[in-house]
Amino acid sequence: MSEQRVAELPGAELEVVEQQDAHVALRIAVLSPIAWRTPPLHYGPWELFASLLADGLVANGHQVTLFATGDSSTTATLRSTAPRGWSDVAGVDTKVAECTHIANLFEHAADFDIIHNGFDFLPLTYSSLVDTPVVTTIHGFSSEQIVPVYERYDDSTTYVAISDSNRHPRLHYAATIHHGIDIGSFAVHPDPSGHLLFFGRIHPDKGTAQAIEVARRCGRRLVIAGIIQDERYFREQVAPHLDNDSVSYVGPVGADRRAAVLGEAHALLHLIDFEEPFGYSVVEAMACGTPVVAYDRGSMAELIDDGSTGFVVEGIDAAIRAVERCGGLDRQAIRAVAARRFSVATMIECYEAVYRAVLDAGRRQSTPVDVSATPTT
Repeated sequence: MSEQRVAELPGAELEVVEQQDAHVALRIAVLSPIAWRTPPLHYGPWELFASLLADGLVANGHQVTLFATGDSSTTATLRSTAPRGWSDVAGVDTKVAECTHIANLFEHAADFDIIHNGFDFLPLTYSSLVDTPVVTTIHGFSSEQIVPVYERYDDSTTYVAISDSNRHPRLHYAATIHHGIDIGSFAVHPDPSGHLLFFGRIHPDKGTAQAIEVARRCGRRLVIAGIIQDERYFREQVAPHLDNDSVSYVGPVGADRRAAVLGEAHALLHLIDFEEPFGYSVVEAMACGTPVVAYDRGSMAELIDDGSTGFVVEGIDAAIRAVERCGGLDRQAIRAVAARRFSVATMIECYEAVYRAVLDAGRRQSTPVDVSATPTT
């Protein structure tokens, strides 16, 4: 086992299960959302997770079927009911598309040892209709109104949190497993610039305007990358500052440019105004050796080693001071920490442990598995 998030079952049974079954390939269904293709061309963190999970499981010898859009790219077997993501096609009824997509998996549930749901709460409503155990990665809660669905299936399915901060107090979890990234796709930039970077959804929650203010007061150029999710916020709080000099907007950034955009920056500004469940850009920046300055919300204190891989701060003034301190951090050391903590291999190892514990619990007809979890140090 890695040092990461999966520790022990009651009676230290998890390690025994792994030793007995580690050589057995599992038949695993991975359910991805269908707002975008898997992996996404630009934005789509849930689709990115499903892609890395499915391909990582294939690389470890499992028989994996990915349920995603027809234009998805994967080393797993691909099954689809939607040719393209509904975000890319006008006139699609999203409820019809998503329900048909989910049903396509559960109608074939008997073909699999494990169903891994990466698609929020709706698939849970199918889970009691099949015998195949369902593991659900909970990416976050859009509101408290969806929590009752998770509560209804709390004792019959298995939940995994993506950060300790995102665990809901009324739910039970098998583990906390931080997302992994393709570490090999990122590298320390040989000649980083002095500019700052905002990378993510342009939305009040993500703090684009705060990043503009910090960059201005630091006297540094700011590059903004990401999709515009809130048009009014962009028009009123961001666009007036764009001059292609001190502040520039480069649009959404695909996989082919992410390493360069993240690696060139002096620091990534992640001045969020909500409880961020995870944050792919945070760990991707660190995989490039780029320090991260983030507000202390949600998972940031779990992901960032304060004073080592970046700084977790409160307020504009503290962020400004942290930006100047970023120049003293060792970028190679930052990357080494990211490679150790957030690799796909580490994530897959943790999920395999959960799968085997769930299957063993089912064989013994015991209560749902409870794999305790501790954050990475």
